[in-house]
Amino acid sequence: MLVLVAPGQGAQKPGFLTPWLDLPGVTERLTWWSAVCGLDLIHYGTEADEEEIRDTAVAQPLLVAAGLVAAHALFEGIGGATGLAGLPNRIGAVAGHSVGEITAAATAGVFTDEAAMVLVRRRGLAMAEAASRTETGMAAILGGEQDDVVAHLDKHGLAPANVNGAGQIVAAGTAEQLAALAEDKPEGVRRVVPLKVAGAFHTDHMAPAVAALEALVAGVPVADPRTAYVSNRDGGVVTSGARVIERLVAQVSNPVRWDLCMETFQKLGVTALVEVAPGGTLTGIAKRALPGVTNLALKTPDDLDAARALIEEHAVPALATPAEEELREA
Repeated sequence: MLVLVAPGQGAQKPGFLTPWLDLPGVTERLTWWSAVCGLDLIHYGTEADEEEIRDTAVAQPLLVAAGLVAAHALFEGIGGATGLAGLPNRIGAVAGHSVGEITAAATAGVFTDEAAMVLVRRRGLAMAEAASRTETGMAAILGGEQDDVVAHLDKHGLAPANVNGAGQIVAAGTAEQLAALAEDKPEGVRRVVPLKVAGAFHTDHMAPAVAALEALVAGVPVADPRTAYVSNRDGGVVTSGARVIERLVAQVSNPVRWDLCMETFQKLGVTALVEVAPGGTLTGIAKRALPGVTNLALKTPDDLDAARALIEEHAVPALATPAEEELREA
């Protein structure tokens, strides 16, 4: 069984969209999505520098657009299906890390690509606005025992914003709290690495962004996901489109539990994992946390053929299996 995953903020790099523009229809698709979300995605994905695409309001739409471009390109070359129509018969589950959940939801048919671009643009703007109120940030903690690290963060008033598994937790809080953590690392931790993000995402600092998104999503047309959708909240399989979008909004101020998502992949019987563009982050975690699982990152169109071959080799739908029934949201 194969899982399709989408990375979150921090995966973007200057110029990473450039090779994708060589594929037929990609320039036109990105031009349309740029008009939909009010952001020049082609400029930011090909010409903008690292500082420009670090901006949360830019990075989030750029990442979702890149993931959807890669997903469309991947499935347009499989089994004669049009676009993502063939996904349910080949992909056992989808999931995304943080903003990648929007990519995953659109890929699974919960809402349209256009709705995804409107939603992610508003999400990015709202989170940037919330982050501007206080000087906050995030830092990756490498090593240490999870319970010990979380207790240590609590001592400094920090939140475990991302629990990624494979010995990696991301702390979030004020600049002062992060500085204190750098001077007082938890026992067993190898390094504390400041992240190039503009705020304490997935914490209470993002509460204003949640309110802004709640006012928007009530009018978004949704459908139930066409394959198993694994949520960052608790690793649960969510089968209602309305509940998916409800969780997407709430997740802005709640921790990302990627460790629990990977546990669900295992329970569903994962044998392979493909990460859409700009791939690399989640496959890196999977190499450590999911031994024996074949994984592939879609970094450029040169990776498409290998990804298609992997999908054909591991294509087993997960919907309605006993494992999925047990993992469904209560």
